[in-house]
Amino acid sequence: MGKLQSKFRKRSELYRASQGEKADSPLDSQVLQYEPAHHGSINTVTNLSPDLCVSGGSDQAVVVYDWKQGRMCQSFQGHNREVTKVICYPGSTWIFSASRDKTVLMWDLNQGDEPIQEYCGHELVVNGLAISPDGRKLCTGSRDNWMCLWDIESAKCEHRHNISRNLVTHVCWVPASSSIVQTSEDKTIRVWDSRTWQVINTFPAKQYIQTHCDVSPNGNYLVSSSNGFGGQGSEATLWDLRQPGCKVVEYRGHHQTTACCVFLPVTPGGTARVATSSHDSSVKIWDQNTAACLGTLPLDGAGPLVSLAPSDSTNLLCASFNNGLHHIQVDQGSHLAQGSGAGPGGTGDLDIRVVARF
Repeated sequence: MGKLQSKFRKRSELYRASQGEKADSPLDSQVLQYEPAHHGSINTVTNLSPDLCVSGGSDQAVVVYDWKQGRMCQSFQGHNREVTKVICYPGSTWIFSASRDKTVLMWDLNQGDEPIQEYCGHELVVNGLAISPDGRKLCTGSRDNWMCLWDIESAKCEHRHNISRNLVTHVCWVPASSSIVQTSEDKTIRVWDSRTWQVINTFPAKQYIQTHCDVSPNGNYLVSSSNGFGGQGSEATLWDLRQPGCKVVEYRGHHQTTACCVFLPVTPGGTARVATSSHDSSVKIWDQNTAACLGTLPLDGAGPLVSLAPSDSTNLLCASFNNGLHHIQVDQGSHLAQGSGAGPGGTGDLDIRVVARF
């Protein structure tokens, strides 16, 4: 891996020195251009550590990237169709990747470039991945209507449950809990008990397909996002998991499908925030409780923005179809920025800007 790191470090330094492609504007000239992580669209990004992210896309690769130093650390090749989701187990070097090839592969950054485990059994693309808090179980969900629970070490499927029309789009394990939340193309959000592998709560169906979900670190809240077009649908919704089906607020402002929604880490005494990304090529940051839009970052030409990974309260990674991965910085202040709190429906003075692409 040393030669690979050296090669990409040199390329990244060249990119930094030249600032990559020709700048179209003064704002673009301030953006560092690193060696691209992928060739083609990127479907998913997550954090492996404070410095490392993991991503997957149409090039079928699972890439580990040091986004602070601007260098590729590892590119795993094992899927034979595009990668749809990647997740990591906190505090470890474990990586799980799902694909349109109907499989899930497990990788370890410290154990070479071959998968260390394979989970086979789905009949269509796998869109949902979640790891139990104790790191022993893996939940997968697919467009084949099946939700599966696996023993991570043995790759044995311990539970399977099929629900008609439950075309799974995303899966989250509730922190410090036996509950799993999943979204679906049938516009429904379901809560599962991992011990009985039964649905224990079903939220009222939304008007549009539910594309993504995230659970707050304290396990009290769920945010889900909807597809849509022309400003119809395209919202994200905050739910109170302590009162299943209880809608708290809606975040409205995107003009096309809201593809991803995440809770942002909160600083002591800071405002709780939610971030969303959309097919309209914009990222928005919201006050979690009031649903006020605090800032909008348009990424013109980037295409659909389908995945977000917050690293801390000020740094956010965003995956795009056309322009790779973006390192976004969120600050309180009024200095020059690509984004502004004065976006549609926006209030406040957040500065949101891209500081690097890769």
